Parts: sequence; C-alpha cells; structure tokens
Amino acid sequence: MVFKGGFKTTTEELFKELSDAVVSCKKDDVIAAVGKAKGQAPAVELIDNGLAAGMNEVGVLFERGKLFLPHVMMAADAMSAGVELLQDELASGEGAGSKLGVIVNGTVEGDVHDIGKAIVSTMLQAAGFEVHDIGRDVPLQNFIDKIKETNADMVGLSALMTTTLQGQKEVIELLKENGMRDGIKVMVGGAPATDAWAKKIGADCYAENASEAVVKAKELLL
Repeated sequence: MVFKGGFKTTTEELFKELSDAVVSCKKDDVIAAVGKAKGQAPAVELIDNGLAAGMNEVGVLFERGKLFLPHVMMAADAMSAGVELLQDELASGEGAGSKLGVIVNGTVEGDVHDIGKAIVSTMLQAAGFEVHDIGRDVPLQNFIDKIKETNADMVGLSALMTTTLQGQKEVIELLKENGMRDGIKVMVGGAPATDAWAKKIGADCYAENASEAVVKAKELLL
C-alpha cells in the first residue's frame, strides 16, 4: 500500500492507474504512472496486471472501432516506454542470471496483430527465458529458420484471426517435414485459438494470456 499526499493507494489502484495510462495512449502518463508504482509491487505484476491489461483493453477498443490504428501504435509505444523503466528490476528478479530456455515467438503470416504476442514476449523475458520475437505477419518458413538459428526449445505461434489460424498448423507440419518436431515444444495462442484447437493440430499447449504462457512454458521446459 502506497501513501500519496496523505491518501492510501492500494496495489489494485496502482494497476488501474497503469492500465488507464496505457489506454490514454500518452507516453508521459505511462511514465508517470510507472514512476509512482515502481517498487510498490513486483515488476512482473506491474506489467501483467497494469500495462498489459491496459494494452489488452486498447485491443478491445480497437476491435470495437472505438480506437484506430494510430492510437494502438501510440499505446504500444507508451507501454514499451513503461516496460523499459522496469527493466532494471526485471534483470535482477526471477530468472536473472539464468536462462530457462530459448523461445522463438511470432505472429503467423497474414496476421498483422502484434499486441498480445508482444506482451507474451515481454512476460517470458521477465521470467528468465531467452526470447527471439520475430514480429508479425511472419512467413511460416521463417519460424523454421529462426528455430534452427537459435537452437530454440520452444516456438510460440500467435494468430488473432480465424483466417490465419491455419498457419499454426502449417508450422507444425513444417517442423515434422524438417525432422524437428520431437525436439521442440509448440505453444499456440490468440483470440480464435483454444485448447481443443491446440490438441487438434498437435501443439503441446495453448495459452490464453501472457501469464498463462509463462506457466505453460515453465511446465514444458523445466
């Protein structure tokens, strides 16, 4: 609990302030909110329950037509600035000095959505994984190439549209064709993905959100 100007600020209120700052799409507001919250809760929680929650809300507002692409880009930039301010704590927190595993993470070809995948990458890095985020609208062969290059232990496949969901299955097929499937874990995620879909295409797990992605990655790799 934080005392500010004679008033008590609960952790939940700090999370809400962080979330609202991201939704405002104003970098200065996010920086101020992080400055206030830093040290009052673990950095991972500030990101997950505050900054990431706000970015998720931005995504919802975008899908509903309440915000537009420039707003989303501004919000993402603001969130990145907030995460940057927490990097020193992340570097000294859980997983610091150790590498829990190597993960390649990206959004499959044809899908330009980046918000959820970027949050997952940030949370996995914060937990101690070496993450290679290869971006959005990634040609499927690029996943295979990056896995080979980094000797990855896991690949994360994000798809935010039903029309691109098939790309997750196709990457798994490419892994099989290249004789790589047995040596790597596959995690899928995104709004249209489900646990049933993951099982159907032969993925190792489905993660609904960034926190769950960290839990599932640890279960599979540690």
